[in-house]
Amino acid sequence: MSVGECIILVMTKYQKYTWVCTSDCDALIEYTFKDGYGWPNGVMDLTCRCGTACTLLSVEDATIPYTDTPLTKEEPMETETPAVVVPDTYNSNLLVTYKVIHGYSDAEYTTDKVTSIEWDLHNARQTQKANAVLHSKIDTVKDIITEAYADSDDQETLRAIAEALDIELTRTVEWSASIEVSGTIELDLLAGYDTDIESEITDAIYAESQNGNIEITDQEVCNVSEC
Repeated sequence: MSVGECIILVMTKYQKYTWVCTSDCDALIEYTFKDGYGWPNGVMDLTCRCGTACTLLSVEDATIPYTDTPLTKEEPMETETPAVVVPDTYNSNLLVTYKVIHGYSDAEYTTDKVTSIEWDLHNARQTQKANAVLHSKIDTVKDIITEAYADSDDQETLRAIAEALDIELTRTVEWSASIEVSGTIELDLLAGYDTDIESEITDAIYAESQNGNIEITDQEVCNVSEC
């Protein structure tokens, strides 16, 4: 009886950790570890290369296919990198003349290289994102100050913070009011006495605010009658 070669495959358990970076780099980071070598329970912090703390999305079991041919320096793992196709018409040194808008003043025309315009646009986008983040934080500070101002023992400090951040200390109040209006209306006698005065008045009278701080959200004309 011949004895053949016997190969025993031991299945190893792996776990895949997935994080997302909440900064502008918007990175999705995945790590797959052999069971026991990953993050301990309750401690799964990870810092992105941009310096921002990442948010853990999921931890799930993973399977890595078995191979009896280990990778060597001569046989590196193949990775696919998506190629960026540069159009044939693209020229970073091309001079472009464009209009610079200065708001209410007269615009001007200037000439610059494509590469300089690209960086100007990139910096403008980054500045816009930074401004949005700062405005969001200022709105949060306004909510905090507005809520705490009435009961605060240090209103002077709160006013100083609001002034430094150009925050108007205001609060929104819902209101209702009644207005009594009287006047005259010319009716056509040839049309008889069937004219619906209530509809005529309701369609013609409306309220508007003469103060920019007052917003009228709803209105209704009631109790129209002939005197």
